[in-house]
Amino acid sequence: MSAVNNTKLNSAVFLLTGIPRKEDIYLWISIPFSLMYIISIVGNSVILFIIKTDPSLHEPMYIFLSMLAVTDLGISISTMPTILGIYLFNSREISLNACFAQLFFIHLLQYIESSVLLLMAFDRFIAICNPLRYASILTLPRIAKMGLAFVLRGLAVALPFPFLLKRFRYCRDNILSHSYCLHQDVMKLACSDITVNNIYGLFTAVSTLGLDSLLIFLSYVMILKTVLSIASHAECLRALNTCVSHLCAVLLFYIPDIGLVVIHRFGNSSSHLLKILLGYVYLLVLPLINPIVYSVKSKHLRARIIRAFVK
Repeated sequence: MSAVNNTKLNSAVFLLTGIPRKEDIYLWISIPFSLMYIISIVGNSVILFIIKTDPSLHEPMYIFLSMLAVTDLGISISTMPTILGIYLFNSREISLNACFAQLFFIHLLQYIESSVLLLMAFDRFIAICNPLRYASILTLPRIAKMGLAFVLRGLAVALPFPFLLKRFRYCRDNILSHSYCLHQDVMKLACSDITVNNIYGLFTAVSTLGLDSLLIFLSYVMILKTVLSIASHAECLRALNTCVSHLCAVLLFYIPDIGLVVIHRFGNSSSHLLKILLGYVYLLVLPLINPIVYSVKSKHLRARIIRAFVK
């Protein structure tokens, strides 16, 4: 009997969840979701293409923007199969290994995106607070080293997740609360002690998202202090205007992300719909909005995109 049970547990699948009690309109919901994915993938790809092919855009700010676009593309590609699978084909099942692979890439890209937003805040800090040394501080080799360091940090932090989950047996309903897999969601389905996973998950959230958001906040405090010391009101507004698109990206990333961490650990059943909505804002809206906001706010980039399509 024990062997039969173990076989069942090892071959188990998880069931993904769409928007509850809206199953009859899933096909209609799939239309805006599909459009969001198409716009997100095309928008980020266009930004990457323009930055790569235009030498005048090979500057630190646009290099960081291209890193953000690559990360957003990765997030879209990682979540698209399961989200659209649910709403288009009502395909809810996902194997354990596929689920572990998906959550690894989602968390890895999550930590990399947080790092890129931190690098972009550092870029704005140097540009506004120490403009004379901007070119000497943010050299291409230094940018490459910082990017590599943060990718390795993301790998080091996200890699244990699949292994921590793979050691468990899953003997509950195996119904996840999202249309994709997350570590904090999957671990609750284990019929074993999850203390280690809880502690490690909280540690990674604080040491990556928490630390990065704190450093971004401090950089903006310094930026604001510098900007307010500028005598000219027009110059003050011009300096702040260069930060608007980055601030939008920061708010869209950290508010739903930190909200998900808190709700998964301390929320109750009444917060289930909020949990789903926050997940979609982070994984669907953010990769969609980033290329639009940066294209609108950056005159240089906008002009290059218009020129590329007009000719």
